[in-house]
Amino acid sequence: MSALRPLPAPKPPTGYGRLPIGRWFLFAGVVGLLVLLAGAAVTMGTLSQLSDARRTVIEVVDPATLATLDLSVALSAQEGAARSFGLTTDPQYVAVYRQARADEDEAVRRINRLVPGPRLDAITKAAAAWRAQYGEPVIEGTPLTRENAGVNSVRFGEVRAAISAQRTYLENLHATSSARLNDRARSSTFAFGVLAAVLVALLVLIGFIVRHVVLRPVADLTAQVRAVAHGDFEHPLRIDRPAELAELAGHIDAMRRRILAQWRRSDEQAEELRRSNGELEQFAYVASHDLQEPLRKVASFTQMLEQRYGDQLDDRAKQYIAFAVDGAKRMQLLINDLLDFSRVGRIGGEKVPLDAGLPMADAVANLATQIEETGAEVTCGPLPEVTGNRSQLAQLFQNLVGNAVKFRGDEPPVVRVEARRDAEGMWEFSCADNGIGIEDKYAERIFLIFQRLHTRDRYPGTGIGLALCKKIVEYHGGRIWLDNHEGQGRGTTVRWTLPGRSDP
Repeated sequence: MSALRPLPAPKPPTGYGRLPIGRWFLFAGVVGLLVLLAGAAVTMGTLSQLSDARRTVIEVVDPATLATLDLSVALSAQEGAARSFGLTTDPQYVAVYRQARADEDEAVRRINRLVPGPRLDAITKAAAAWRAQYGEPVIEGTPLTRENAGVNSVRFGEVRAAISAQRTYLENLHATSSARLNDRARSSTFAFGVLAAVLVALLVLIGFIVRHVVLRPVADLTAQVRAVAHGDFEHPLRIDRPAELAELAGHIDAMRRRILAQWRRSDEQAEELRRSNGELEQFAYVASHDLQEPLRKVASFTQMLEQRYGDQLDDRAKQYIAFAVDGAKRMQLLINDLLDFSRVGRIGGEKVPLDAGLPMADAVANLATQIEETGAEVTCGPLPEVTGNRSQLAQLFQNLVGNAVKFRGDEPPVVRVEARRDAEGMWEFSCADNGIGIEDKYAERIFLIFQRLHTRDRYPGTGIGLALCKKIVEYHGGRIWLDNHEGQGRGTTVRWTLPGRSDP
């Protein structure tokens, strides 16, 4: 069979199918990452603005309102202490006045740090004018009169007005900051919603890629391969995307086309083999009838020639006649052996479960005369049940035992046939003798057809026996070999394997 030529490489996919799976996921990952970064930036900006608005309300407006309240309380305490001292001249009101003055300065520093501006300046100027025209003079001992009481009413009214303006400003600032805080909170909620939507969209995109780029092409390829596996060998395999599956489908389709071409070629070869087998069977029929008939006539008439004209022939002529008869008989034997060799596995070769002792008994019975003449001792151990053809296995045992008896030494032949399980679960048979033995260098040659190690004058035969044994064993699914590494002294051990009754 000629070697198969490599098929051309499948055509690369075009369009989106050119992109491998890694590129699809890289594309989805880059797009998703950019969208996530943009969403994260917007979300972080919104959170920063929310934090600023919250810090303005909590850390500026509210503390400034509290400080303004403290300032109002401190100024009211100064006004009350000055008026009470002017009425009673009790020194404790002086202490209250000084403490309220210190509280005023602390409140002014806090407000100036949080919300400095003209409103705070107006409060401090009005408070300073009140103290200069009323508070300090009264604390220093100026008696209360209707005149300075009027000054107190006017100047402290200015202080209250300035504080009221500060409070109004802080209330407006608080309302504005609260509205801004609420707006930033809504923006943050919206940003988180958008970010969640982006994540969901990214997952949907990845799912779309997995479904349309991976799962669906894999399902399509599986369906196409299943169709081919179920017998539709003409079904082409074609996947457009992704690049890896497209290339895989191309290689599988190339293998499909190659197997299909080889299958068709095998059908042609099988048809040619059937025709050749028919011709071989026809030749075997011709060889078994038409070729042997002339040989029988040659042998018969040559023997008749010797019987009728033997007294008229000299010794050389009689020798020639003997050569002709022997040649015809050997030719008949060779034809019969060749027919037996060609029939193995073709005619009457059905294999059935049987006891291996039966073909062994048939072989011993066929060799009874030869065993008796040579005084051979043939023994057999327990033989298992095997799957085989009885007549062919009988021929196998007969050839091996017959060789052991034929190729004997000076002592009477001793032949032992045994069987055991080997490591692979097969039945391993052995036929051991005490004959002349075979050198290791001829271990493979002896199983070739027409191979002889001795001359025909010393050991007659056609050289087909062991080749026939090898063909029978291989037809039964086993193997045969020569084993000269066991035992001591001369002799030969041939081993072969056969499947058991339950073995495939």
